[in-house]
Amino acid sequence: MAQVDIEEVIDHLSSEMRRALRDAVDEVNPDSDLDEYELFRAFKRAVRRKCSTWETIPDQYVRK
Repeated sequence: MAQVDIEEVIDHLSSEMRRALRDAVDEVNPDSDLDEYELFRAFKRAVRRKCSTWETIPDQYVRK
């Protein structure tokens, strides 16, 4: 099993993840006027609460 630093992965993909979160909110609630940066910060806090810093994932999900 491989391990990834989940916070670093999220930070590395922050631009794409921030836009994806915005798109998901717009799809579910088109009239929402959430700040995508504030939403992303809240998402990162929630990930920190729910996940360990180093998460174990199956090797098949990692290519090196």
